Amino acid sequence: MSDVQRFLDRLAARSASRGAEPSWIAARRQAGAARFEAMGFPHRRIEEWKYTDVRAISRGDFALATDADFSPASAAALTLPLEAHRLTFVDGLFSSALSDLSDLPAGVVVQPLSQALAENHEAVGGPLGRLTGVELSAFAALNTAFFEEGALVRLAPGVVVDKPIVVQFLSRANEAPVMSHPRILIEAGARAEATVIEHHVGEEGAANFTNLVEEVMLDRGAILNHYKLVESPEQDLQIASLQVEQCRDSRFTSFNLTLGGALVRNDLISDLNGQGAEVTYNGLFYGQNRQHLDTHTLVNHNAPHTFSHENYKGILDDRAHGVFNGKVIVKRDSQKIEANQSNANLLLSDRAQIDTKPELEIYADDVKCSHGATTGQLDEEAVFALRTRGLDQSTARGLLTLAFAGEVMDQVTVDAVAERVELAVAGKLPERFNLAGLVEAAVALNED
Repeated sequence: MSDVQRFLDRLAARSASRGAEPSWIAARRQAGAARFEAMGFPHRRIEEWKYTDVRAISRGDFALATDADFSPASAAALTLPLEAHRLTFVDGLFSSALSDLSDLPAGVVVQPLSQALAENHEAVGGPLGRLTGVELSAFAALNTAFFEEGALVRLAPGVVVDKPIVVQFLSRANEAPVMSHPRILIEAGARAEATVIEHHVGEEGAANFTNLVEEVMLDRGAILNHYKLVESPEQDLQIASLQVEQCRDSRFTSFNLTLGGALVRNDLISDLNGQGAEVTYNGLFYGQNRQHLDTHTLVNHNAPHTFSHENYKGILDDRAHGVFNGKVIVKRDSQKIEANQSNANLLLSDRAQIDTKPELEIYADDVKCSHGATTGQLDEEAVFALRTRGLDQSTARGLLTLAFAGEVMDQVTVDAVAERVELAVAGKLPERFNLAGLVEAAVALNED
């Protein structure tokens, strides 16, 4: 049996047990399955997958979860400690027991996708899949064929949501690995504003596959701060695409923070379609052992007077492998745009690898664009200088590593997210050290 056929057989079995669906959903499933069958899984002879081997996914025998049972105590230990509107999914299935949507403000809709489809599938069917269709990739097609659950976030014009909206994905250590294909749809009306935190985390020993598609549509002047924090178990596999459509004067700020998972691939696409639209990509990926962390970004400046800023930092230890490909396309007649892109990488081991490729395609004359990539190791002279101040080797190296990540982390405004990242980076260095002690040392160093 071929790898593709194994997944199609799972789809056929699920479809037989699912029952009748609206005709448009059935048609999209068929289109997704047909496209996936035609494309097959990507391989390394394809340029965009040149450095990423997905055979751990294609050869996997993944079932589909049938329940969302998860210990409340275990979930609480994994959940970000902050006041939030919260949707929780367990192996891709919605858990009402672990969610909290009790005090949503007027004009805000946050609900599992299954509920939205059951209540008014026609209202969901229009925007769902409009940005990310089956042609984007084999994984997008696979998601379209399988999707059943996910999150819907809708903000009425002018609404400002004070508390973050958390969409949490919990992965269980099942007897047999499972897969899920969630979709997230976010629509923000004119001048609406919110913070959405997408959090992936799970039990030790989990080895599941998540194939996520997310679509974001921002009307004129809308503001969305989007955090994606990946703390997945070290054997989990994840492929994810995020596509954003921005109208005039809208602002999208992304924090893509990847710490866990055996294989994580993120594709981020922003279409700046109206004057004054602005996107900011802040990213940090930290890999250890044999983790493979791959990020591809694409910004399309489709209108004049649009702005993009991108700053990604990679920290790689042991035999971890990082991939970064950032591309900016300035369309014809998109004059007076600004696009800045930077990728800096820190290798903590001689066996760690990074493949980085910043790209610019410019078809307009009056633009300001810059891009660059650097790769290096810790400055041993700086390590020595810190050691002369009384710090041991581990603490000195840890302090410099945190300082390297600091340029991105200084932009994070959600304390619970920042603390998770800082503690994870500190704890994953060659020897554990006390983060509070590092902060004291940094303060003392700045005062000298």
